[in-house]
Amino acid sequence: MKRPRVVSLLPSATEMVAALGAIDALVGRSHECDFPPEVEALPVCTRSGIDASAHSAGIQEQMEKLFERGSSLYSIEAELVKEVAPTHIVTQVQCEVCAVSLADVEAALVGWAGPRPQVVTLGAVTLQGVVEDIGRLSEALGLPGEGRRLAADLSRRWSGVAERASRAAVRPRVAAIEWLAPLMAAGNWMPEMVELAGGQNLFGQPGRHSPALSWDDLRRADPDALVLLPCGFSLERLEKETGALTGLPGWNDLSAVAHGRIYLTEGNQLFNRPGPRLAESLEALAQMLHPELFGRGLEGTAWRRLPASPGTSRPPSRARNLA
Repeated sequence: MKRPRVVSLLPSATEMVAALGAIDALVGRSHECDFPPEVEALPVCTRSGIDASAHSAGIQEQMEKLFERGSSLYSIEAELVKEVAPTHIVTQVQCEVCAVSLADVEAALVGWAGPRPQVVTLGAVTLQGVVEDIGRLSEALGLPGEGRRLAADLSRRWSGVAERASRAAVRPRVAAIEWLAPLMAAGNWMPEMVELAGGQNLFGQPGRHSPALSWDDLRRADPDALVLLPCGFSLERLEKETGALTGLPGWNDLSAVAHGRIYLTEGNQLFNRPGPRLAESLEALAQMLHPELFGRGLEGTAWRRLPASPGTSRPPSRARNLA
């Protein structure tokens, strides 16, 4: 099999290609693909119809308007894709909000002259799905052995975290939040990760899309820890957006707030990309929930703590014995 030429329209797929040792096979990327850093020199083959600099509620409003018009959130630079002459185009079928969809790719390939590239679709919504996507992509690229090795390494790291977390004396009740305004709980692989990291997941179901969450329901649940991981937000961006939560009525009454267990995460680079770095994401989550077992080695890069609000007391709660 001759060396493939890959256009990756999905950040997690770009990371998979690199982790398979085939980064030199990449000839194009999406506007969101930024890791490993060297891929940023590749031609950018997609555009977003959303102003991502807007605040959370503003981004949601833009998406809803596009959906109402029947418009895609993204567009493909079809002529540029043809110029780089890929043998493979990698896209996704998991979420039309997250990245270019299969329908977008198929529309861009209409009238394609010459050998049509193979379209590889990924769609992981669970950790096992990530392993299966690695197998699917590695097979398509003629790298099955590399795929098996990468999948085995991921599984080993996930299992290692779960084994160590099982020694924890307390399993905190965790609310993982994927969007701030409107509130959404984290679904897909995040409920699994919370459990593997030694927590009790309160909202969202494994393998299901992220559900809407009311503020009243969150307050009633009174989680021991809140993990904030808005899709596409860096740590720095998230810190600027936390006012969408901290200004809500009753915020300071939450046990997680009073005990300083509000965690900001690198959602853009780590937690929201179903690829190889979910191993690092799980390790970071375990550090948040059980620093006594895992230390804090990724604090400051993968996650950071939001300080407790001034003047809040430390009332008796389930969180009393948590770090």
